[in-house]
Amino acid sequence: MIVSTSAVHTQQPIALQPYGLPTYKTSADAIAAYNGDDQIYALYPRKIEAAARLFVSEFPGHVLYAVKSNPHPSLLQILWNEGVSRYDVASMREIDLVRGLLPRAELYLMHPVKSRRTIAHAYTNGVRNMSFDHEDELQKILDCTNQAQDLHLHLRLALPKVSKQLGAVMPLGGKFGAGFDEAVALLKSARPDVQKLGLCFHVGSQCLNIENYNSALTYARTVIDAAGVKIDSIDVGGGFPVSYPDMPIAPMAEYFGAISASVAANGFAELELFGEPGRALCAEGGATLVRVELRKDNDLYLNDGTYGSLFDAGQFSWKFPVRLHRSRPPAPCANTIGFRFFGPTCDSADTMNGPFHLPADTCEGDWIEIQNLGAYGQTLATQFNGFYSHHTVAILED
Repeated sequence: MIVSTSAVHTQQPIALQPYGLPTYKTSADAIAAYNGDDQIYALYPRKIEAAARLFVSEFPGHVLYAVKSNPHPSLLQILWNEGVSRYDVASMREIDLVRGLLPRAELYLMHPVKSRRTIAHAYTNGVRNMSFDHEDELQKILDCTNQAQDLHLHLRLALPKVSKQLGAVMPLGGKFGAGFDEAVALLKSARPDVQKLGLCFHVGSQCLNIENYNSALTYARTVIDAAGVKIDSIDVGGGFPVSYPDMPIAPMAEYFGAISASVAANGFAELELFGEPGRALCAEGGATLVRVELRKDNDLYLNDGTYGSLFDAGQFSWKFPVRLHRSRPPAPCANTIGFRFFGPTCDSADTMNGPFHLPADTCEGDWIEIQNLGAYGQTLATQFNGFYSHHTVAILED
């Protein structure tokens, strides 16, 4: 929904705790208090808390937060406070970040291809869960952990015909995963050398078709039966979606119910079950506040763009929800029109076609709140052309 608001002047932060950030009642207050020249990143703790509670209480297995979607320390702490105790990490830096902030967290190195140093560093830091999708990767893990007897390894499956059948907005087939025959061989090869063995897969980012999880679990069943080895766990990966304009989604409870039903139907009820939500835990809990620097007809030039937090808006033409903030009279007009956005860099690829619907009189000096950017927004931002921001605030409004 598009909402036009009027900012209040000279607001001060409520406190720096409990989120470790300047905290304001509303995004308008945060804008009014800001005297910098860059975009403002905003976290909405109450939205993050609500998403975490939903997954912790209703997902039918263990919840692993995919750190890559947003590694901000304040967000990680909020998730921990709400009962998320497992974190999917991909690199030494992510390991060190989570271990330093949350020393009691359980870490899962679910990147299928890792450097030897990363494997050794992970094991030294208590990581026992790792994924693989190739015989050489399996051998690397065994070598770098000195043939450890306490490993829980997860074989990454390549799902068949992923680009045509799985219905995700961003299919993830083609880069990772073992095909049927290779997966069967790898399960047989890994079983004697590990304490626990599981299968994992990814149905694609922003998965809008609930049936995809059942299709993947049913396929996993055929692989396990062909291998004829004992399996200890199933990881249904990520893909849990968030509602964006033009992307309506079913309630998350329907995803959980479908996964539970498929787990039972495929004989996996006694296995340890994992899920790796990223976007679904943090997307709605983040926004970017950008300033309009110039208007040319229906084009708005902003102080953030595709080289900042709006990569998905430019690269994939995602239409994020927006609302206008104006701190001076007159109030924005009621009728809206569609705008195209341009970022601040001198690269013409810094373009977001939208359209983004805002009041027709939007002009220089107005601020636009681009919502649902808590996932893959700030975390993808670069410092290209010297345009970037280190300013993050917490907003208490829901």
